[in-house]
Amino acid sequence: MEATPFDVTLECLKALAHESRLRLLGLLAAGERSVLELARLLDLSEPTISHHLGILRAVDLVGMTPEGTVHRYRLNRPALERLNQALLSPEHLAALTDAAGGDAWEQKILRTFLDGERLTAIPAQRKKRQVILRWLAGQFEPGLTYPEAAVNAVIKRHHDDTATLRRELIASQLMRREDGVYQLITGDAAR
Repeated sequence: MEATPFDVTLECLKALAHESRLRLLGLLAAGERSVLELARLLDLSEPTISHHLGILRAVDLVGMTPEGTVHRYRLNRPALERLNQALLSPEHLAALTDAAGGDAWEQKILRTFLDGERLTAIPAQRKKRQVILRWLAGQFEPGLTYPEAAVNAVIKRHHDDTATLRRELIASQLMRREDGVYQLITGDAAR
């Protein structure tokens, strides 16, 4: 599943939440430096500097240019400016509040059990399975009726075990079946 803006922001903030990495960024703001130069300036070992630079590169805050056998590191100013603008925009802050609210756990479950639109496994734990079933129920249009073959076709796009998931949708009272016709349960009737 693709990383959300919340995930990207959280990873950048985690990368920045370390004194040595902040000091590295401060030095790189003044100009390009090698690992050896940074190690000497910060009185840290070269492997420690490389480790911190790797974390900063993973979130695109630092870039690297090879010069022969030496790698020169630089601050990625455009990425830092984008992060700064994103953090300070009211829209982004509001989106972070939404993502950090009650559905953050559900989003984590979806990321764990979905690979794109494919369900990698049916969760054994009931609470997690309910999150997946609600997501799957969202693949159906409210108010429409579906013959069993159509329900199977929708489920098949996401997982091969159509019988189990069809039964689970009914048992969870997310769908109802009458005379071989299925319909999404919506509103007050839905749990």
